[in-house]
Amino acid sequence: MGNAPGPGQHGSWLEGFRAGLGFELDRFQADACSALEAGQSVLVAAPTGSGKTVVGEFAVYLALQRGLKTFYTTPIKALSNQKFSDLGGRYGSGRVGLLTGDTAVRADADAVVMSTEVLRNMLYAGTAALDGLAYVVMDEVHYLADPLRGAAWEEVIINLPAQVQVVGLSATVSNAEEFGAWLQSLRGGTAVVVSEHRPVPLRQHVMAGGEILDLFAAPVAFDELGQGTGTDAVLAGHRVNPHLLALAGAAAYRPGEGGPEQGRGRTRRFERDRAARHGRSGRARPQLIQRLGRQGLLPAITFIFSRAG
Repeated sequence: MGNAPGPGQHGSWLEGFRAGLGFELDRFQADACSALEAGQSVLVAAPTGSGKTVVGEFAVYLALQRGLKTFYTTPIKALSNQKFSDLGGRYGSGRVGLLTGDTAVRADADAVVMSTEVLRNMLYAGTAALDGLAYVVMDEVHYLADPLRGAAWEEVIINLPAQVQVVGLSATVSNAEEFGAWLQSLRGGTAVVVSEHRPVPLRQHVMAGGEILDLFAAPVAFDELGQGTGTDAVLAGHRVNPHLLALAGAAAYRPGEGGPEQGRGRTRRFERDRAARHGRSGRARPQLIQRLGRQGLLPAITFIFSRAG
């Protein structure tokens, strides 16, 4: 797509971008891309799986066509690696670089994927790599609210050169208009584009007793939560899978453990159960993946919150 026709043939950079896609843009994607082409920063809030990253990719396309640079920031190394691979495959590996805490590949490329903290450090150092920078894509921009890491996002937004347009992408910004107003106060013209349509349904399951069970008696799409009966009512129990409730009740009550020692007994039991869980965690994860496979729920992403794990 890096060689897709430009505005000379299609009248706008967006039309040139569309010509290289294998699908039609949704309304929110087209609106966000149009705002970006018009010189505005954009904040895109849309559900997971709706295609927000197309807007970030359009920023890369715009910069490449104009002979300028894009920095694509992410909060997670795995996401950085994925975007590095995706963009390299689309525009050519020689035009895309990667910068993380322990990896540096073509740092002077036209489009560089990096962690937000790396960009913050570049801004404070005043590195020459910032020359020609036109767009900064901030994937998962809601990390700004993270108590430990959010300062990096805030500092980047505040300290970027005035001419740089920011593309904020998030599935979980609940106060998008307020956030967008703050961005506008710092960056100038900022379009807020919100889509609530979820093209990929989200179902919730719980693994209990070696089984993967629906959390709800009848599968409930995430979009339904909070509508009609209200989220609290749904989670309170009248739509929760009764089999799951029965398993939870059986685990909470064990005959013969009452009386004066009941409190200490429950504490000891909790500690014993936790130790058992930790001891078998290495075996439980493969079993879970096998169970997902048998139920046709692969591919899947599993999160392991430790280097040793």
